[in-house]
Amino acid sequence: MDLDRRLFLFGSALAAQALQSEKIVNTAMIGVGNRGSFLLQGVLRQPNVKVLALCDVKSDRLDTAASAAARDNPATYADWRQVIERKDVDAVFIATPPYLHSEMAIQAIKAGKHVYCEKPLGITPSQVRALLDAAKGSNKVFVAGHQLRSQKHLAETVRKIREGVIGDVIMVKAQRHAATDIPHDGTSADWYFDVTKSGGYLIEQSVHNLDLCNWAIGSHPLRACGFGGILLHKNDPPGRTIFDCGSITYDYPNAVKMSFTQNVFHPSSMPNGNQYVYVYGTKGAVDLMNSIMYPPEKGSQPVVLAPKIVEDEFAHIAAFYDSIVHGTPPPVDIKVGATAALTSILGHEAMVQEKVVNWSDLGVEL
Repeated sequence: MDLDRRLFLFGSALAAQALQSEKIVNTAMIGVGNRGSFLLQGVLRQPNVKVLALCDVKSDRLDTAASAAARDNPATYADWRQVIERKDVDAVFIATPPYLHSEMAIQAIKAGKHVYCEKPLGITPSQVRALLDAAKGSNKVFVAGHQLRSQKHLAETVRKIREGVIGDVIMVKAQRHAATDIPHDGTSADWYFDVTKSGGYLIEQSVHNLDLCNWAIGSHPLRACGFGGILLHKNDPPGRTIFDCGSITYDYPNAVKMSFTQNVFHPSSMPNGNQYVYVYGTKGAVDLMNSIMYPPEKGSQPVVLAPKIVEDEFAHIAAFYDSIVHGTPPPVDIKVGATAALTSILGHEAMVQEKVVNWSDLGVEL
C-alpha cells in the first residue's frame, strides 16, 4: 500500500472516530404533520442524533412518524408538555400550527432545550415579545425555520448586494402567488383557514418571502399600508377568515420602498406566477431568487452572481445541529425570526386596519 493511500485511510479513520466521539443530541419533535414529517426526515439524516420523542394530537400522524423513526424507537405523546418535561431531551423541533409556536418555544427555552421553531415565531406582537423576553440570557441554540437563509446561492447573492453590485438598494418588488389554495379538506384545514390560528396567508407562508426582502435590504420596515380581502374563496371553506389576496407597500429606512403582492388564484398556465424578489439599486437590479444581476445600460447582458447549485434541502437542520455541537453561529437566530414575523404582522395589520401602521405601533423591541 503506497504512502498516500495509508495517509488517506488514517485520516478517514480519525474523522470517523471524531464523529463517533461527539455527544449524541437527543431530539424531540412536536408536531409531525406535513411540515413536521419533512423536518423529521432531515433530523434522521444527521449524524449523532437520536429521536427520543414524537408528539402530535393526531394519532395517524404519530403512527406514521413513529414508523419513519423506528430505528430510534421513540416514545409518542399527545401532550407536548410531557415532551418538554423530559430531562433527557436536548433539542426540540416545533412544527405545530403557528398560534402555538411562541408558547411551546417559551416553555422549551425555560426547560433548557435547544430549539428549532418553525416560522412564524408568533402571529401577534405579544407572542413575539414574550418569546424574545424568554430567550434573554439563554445559552441554548435557537433557530427559526427560515430555511432559505441556508441556501448558498442566496447568501452569496445577498453578500454581493451588500458589496454594492447594484449600488444602493432603493426598491424591492416581490410576490408570492399560487395557482390554488391549500386543500380545503386537507389535514391542515382545521386550523389554516382560521386567522386566529394561522395568522393568515401573509403571516403563515409569505413570512418566508418577506424575510428575503429584509435580508436583501438589510433592515426591517418602518411602516406599511395595504389592502387585502377574500375575493375568490368567499366563505370557502365555510367559516374562512383568512384573506386569499393582498397588496402591501412597506417603507424602509433611507426611503427604500417595497411592494408585495400575494394571491392563491394565479393560473399555473399564466406567466410570472409563483414567487420572486426583485431588488432595484442605483446601478442595476437583481433577481434574487435566481441570483442574476441586470445592468441598467441598454443592450447589456445579465450577469450571474452565484451559480444555481443543487442545494441540500436539509442544510438548515444540519446548521442547527452544527451550532449545538460545534458552536457555530446559527443561520437564523431568534432576532431574525422575530423580525420576519413582525414584518408579516405589520403587513397583515395594515391590510386589516386599512391604514398606515408603524413598526413602533407593534410595541416590540428587538
